[in-house]
Amino acid sequence: MTDTATISHNWAFGVFLLGVVTLCLLMLGISRFLGGKAWGRSKNEPFESGMLPVGTARLRLSAKFHLVAILFVIFEAEALFLFAYAVSVRETGWAGFIGAVIFAGILLLGLVYEGAMGALNGGVATKPRGAGKNVNPPSCSQGD
Repeated sequence: MTDTATISHNWAFGVFLLGVVTLCLLMLGISRFLGGKAWGRSKNEPFESGMLPVGTARLRLSAKFHLVAILFVIFEAEALFLFAYAVSVRETGWAGFIGAVIFAGILLLGLVYEGAMGALNGGVATKPRGAGKNVNPPSCSQGD
């Protein structure tokens, strides 16, 4: 590509970005000035289907919920890759089939490992392996 063509492409992209930023600022500004401003006693309260909110919204969730979310994303990505294979199964032939089996096998091994580590227990408290063995029990001396 020549320098003139490169400059014209960059110029067009710059004009596009300027237009996008201008349009966004214009929409935000117009909504700020023309939008309704209703203030009231219950304006900043969350909508609870007609019920008064009780307590705080700051709940502490167990880390297991986040782990389940991460595992869901990982296995959802697996489904995405396997769907792409399913669409092109005729074109890929045996090589694609073997690749898909290896891919699914690796993910199955990961699932078995996560199950063995207790990541899939769903809130059931279990002791880690060897947690019941106390090698050095603490001394039970009552005040001297």
